[in-house]
Amino acid sequence: MLSVLYVIGITAEAMTAALAAGRQRMDIFGVMMIAAVTAFGGGVVRDVLLDHYPMRWVAEPIYLMIVLAAALLTVLASFLMDYFRTIFLVLDAIGLSAFSVLGTQVAMSLGHGLLIAIVAAVVTGVFGGILRDIFCDRVPLVFSEELYASVAIVAACLYFGLVTFTGSTQLAVMVTLVVAIVLRLLAIYYNISLPVFEYQDKEYQRDPAGRLTLWVLNKAGVRRRVRKKRTITNRRENRRDRGE
Repeated sequence: MLSVLYVIGITAEAMTAALAAGRQRMDIFGVMMIAAVTAFGGGVVRDVLLDHYPMRWVAEPIYLMIVLAAALLTVLASFLMDYFRTIFLVLDAIGLSAFSVLGTQVAMSLGHGLLIAIVAAVVTGVFGGILRDIFCDRVPLVFSEELYASVAIVAACLYFGLVTFTGSTQLAVMVTLVVAIVLRLLAIYYNISLPVFEYQDKEYQRDPAGRLTLWVLNKAGVRRRVRKKRTITNRRENRRDRGE
């Protein structure tokens, strides 16, 4: 079941990434590159961090072919994509849940505890989207939109707890997927998000050469100019007093 959900997840990620690349007017190579980075980026970063090899798309290249085909299909049928926005949101929720479970499984299989399992789940679930947004020159949506990484954290904790206390992997997978998908869809429907930190400083123009050493030299130059101006003024006043 996880393999099916994994295919659904990478397909949805590839298609949304292709649309994001299209908004930036990228060529076909750029579209496919962004699609692959988005679909596999989280898993690749996780595997590098945890020293887990071979990577899934390397061991099974069929997944890479699926992602590239999904990106190409999106390019050819881009005029229809606006009608499938709701479907994309549901598929994205499914993909996030599956990625979170897979990341937790990888961490647990390597003997790591809950904290590293959470990190693996979050990285697997969200890092592909972060890379997509960075390459498309925008602030990653995961940092400012609805609950996303939080869903991965809940999924990791739930899966880890169920496996630890029940010993049933199949039960843990089913319960975690249902809870994570429902939680993500509720967050989208009710626009639930974490508190936002906003700090607005006074607008000012910073001198590009505003390093400390140059600042000291500039201050010294100002003092010299002020002293010179005072000297000239004093001389004029003395001349005026003498009637010159």
